[in-house]
Amino acid sequence: MMSTLLVVVIVLAIAFDYINGFHDAANSIATVVSTKVLTPAMAVLWAAIFNFAAYFYFTDHKVANTIAKTVLEEYITLEVIFAGLLAAIGWNLFTWYYGVPSSSSHTLIGGFAGSGMAYAFILGADPIHAINIDATLKIIAFIVLAPIIGMTISIIITLIVINLAKNSRPSVAEKWFKVLQLVSSAGLSFAHGGNDAQKVMGIILVAMVAGGYMENTEHMPEWIPLTCYAAIAAGTMSGGWKIVKTMGTKITKVTPLEGVCAESAGAVTLGITEHFGIPASTTHTITGAIIGVGVVKRVSAVRWGVTISLLWAWILTIPVSALLGALSLVIVHYLL
Repeated sequence: MMSTLLVVVIVLAIAFDYINGFHDAANSIATVVSTKVLTPAMAVLWAAIFNFAAYFYFTDHKVANTIAKTVLEEYITLEVIFAGLLAAIGWNLFTWYYGVPSSSSHTLIGGFAGSGMAYAFILGADPIHAINIDATLKIIAFIVLAPIIGMTISIIITLIVINLAKNSRPSVAEKWFKVLQLVSSAGLSFAHGGNDAQKVMGIILVAMVAGGYMENTEHMPEWIPLTCYAAIAAGTMSGGWKIVKTMGTKITKVTPLEGVCAESAGAVTLGITEHFGIPASTTHTITGAIIGVGVVKRVSAVRWGVTISLLWAWILTIPVSALLGALSLVIVHYLL
């Protein structure tokens, strides 16, 4: 039978997944809303459907396995996971409230790593030894690589599409790109669900092992992915309108053609990272892709001041979440 703390940890993890959904909903619907292809209500429904549809395709759970190995097994306890989730939820709600599109993925990783390091310190061990360095460095590298890859693919796709459509009548082309944007938005939502839902799956899986309910992380019970995909889809249904405004209008003005290119680039990038089991940030990826379509027009079309502000949020997310995770662990450890 599950302990009370294990049940609380699982509920918190699912709550984080739900928050992840409405926090990151903007990533997959911002351009389709800003180009008026869909109303906000229809856009979140469209995104949620494809968030959940990813459950039927992404069955290898490579990203979940990477998250599960962020902290070494000997330093994972229910207290550590509980504290990490508290930190991640706190930072996610803070950035959502102020409309900052930070990464839910890196928030979760930072909180988990910070609480694991604090636990190692309490035990008298070197905090760095609590972390899987290889997995952590891979995740940190993609803070930089994900937006660069997204931007590069976006530029390539945009140039190809512009050349293919250069002889088309503007009214006909715009009509087709509005239809195609439904497809590209669905693809991005599909990839978002496949990548982000797995992060919480990894946390629940290690919680089950730490709570003594499972022997190892080799086999994941089917209710875990089903619940996580449902939670992130439900969160997406709740929307995230402040961040939609930042992503859809503040970085650069986006047309239906550019929306198709940015969303397609984001979906391709997330598909690549999922294939290699890298928990990349949907936020970072689509931001890079939106910058890419803006750069194709002209460099000055991108509002670089907004972009630099976003960059600071990205840089700070893991260390701030780690600090919050460490503080939460200390408080939880001496109270429980």
